[in-house]
Amino acid sequence: MYGEGRAICVGRDMDTDRIIAGRYLRTKDKNLWAAHVFEDLDPTLAGRLRGTVVIAGANMGCGSSREQAAIALKAAGVAGVIAPSFARIFFRNAINIGLPLVECQVSCREGAWVRFNLEEGWADVNGQRCTARPLSPRMLEIIKAGGLVAYWRNHR
Repeated sequence: MYGEGRAICVGRDMDTDRIIAGRYLRTKDKNLWAAHVFEDLDPTLAGRLRGTVVIAGANMGCGSSREQAAIALKAAGVAGVIAPSFARIFFRNAINIGLPLVECQVSCREGAWVRFNLEEGWADVNGQRCTARPLSPRMLEIIKAGGLVAYWRNHR
């Protein structure tokens, strides 16, 4: 599984409330969530996410266990998320909806070109490569399938 795009840099301890604010969760419209992702961080960011790779600091996705945070990122067109560590529930929610995650430490420069390969276990930001913590073969299959629901539909 390979992905690439321009870097969008966010800080450490990025909680799910900052990814998608609770005021937007009265609906199940993932397009609405995508339109408001990271709104409280930067109101212009949602419109610039398609085809990007979000690079975060440690503890990405902490806070509440809302699945909508991962869904909002994927619906906004984020190609993947790189961080040195992820909150456990966010990590599992992202895998379950097919959002690629790369667990490694890279320096982030807004707009830098980012590539990652989940099967080989690396991420590269403008030529600076880091080795990623490997995902299990099952997690890779789930991401390739587009999420857990699609994975199970294919494995009945």
